[in-house]
Amino acid sequence: MFTTLIDPQTLAAHLGDPAWVVLDARFDLAAPEKGQALFRDGHIPGARYVHLDTHLSGAKTGTNGRHPLPSPEDAATRFGALGIGPDTQVVLYDGDTGMFAARGWWMLRWLGHQAVAVLDGGFAAWQRAGLPVTTAEAPWAPATFEARVAEDRRVPLPDVEAHLGEASRILVDARANDRFRGENETIDPVAGHIPGAVNRFFQLNLTPEKTFKSPEVLRAEWDAIVQGPDASRVVMYCGSGVTACHNLLALEHAGLPGARLFPGSWSEWCASPERPRATG
Repeated sequence: MFTTLIDPQTLAAHLGDPAWVVLDARFDLAAPEKGQALFRDGHIPGARYVHLDTHLSGAKTGTNGRHPLPSPEDAATRFGALGIGPDTQVVLYDGDTGMFAARGWWMLRWLGHQAVAVLDGGFAAWQRAGLPVTTAEAPWAPATFEARVAEDRRVPLPDVEAHLGEASRILVDARANDRFRGENETIDPVAGHIPGAVNRFFQLNLTPEKTFKSPEVLRAEWDAIVQGPDASRVVMYCGSGVTACHNLLALEHAGLPGARLFPGSWSEWCASPERPRATG
């Protein structure tokens, strides 16, 4: 069972295995249909496309963030329709960094599905390895997805508000440093970050080839934030609950489990002018 990362060669050895499901999660925040177009142009054989907005997000209300979580029931229905059953090994990939694949990884773990991994280096690493690519879309049969929701993996907004500023809570913002400081904000209507948060840009988890750094390197780099082997005090957020999942995957890869996700993230936090904001 693969539960964090998988390399291209190992995935290639399991292509066609009926117990494995490969999900293509490529996406572009600025062009939401680009990922599906890239899938049609070429993808890993047997892969099924998952869209961030329609598969990995719920309905937006204007105050619950840009990519709110779907209900567990809706998410289970969607994953079942993709052919994922209780004994399925799932592998997700995106273009290269893993930022969108990590969202799907976290959601499946939240729903109690342990056998899910992200293709390290994504489609770019697959192509660099000279592995097969196809434009054909293979048929599949739906399955019954059995959700066993792990509610302790997420932190809702009221909980974040209630513990703001407490030493028992470490808030980590996964956005680029300029957006964290409140500069160059082009996605959300309000700039800044949640007061007391620290910044760890998700791409710092990666090598120049956009594969994950080794567990040893990540443990050393995260130690200043996590402050020990227990990451349960850590709550990750970002702009809309997507790249925060990349930091959660990095901690799992580093052997530092227990951190949680604030799914609504900054886009939910800043929806109310009454909530405090910080810059700099």
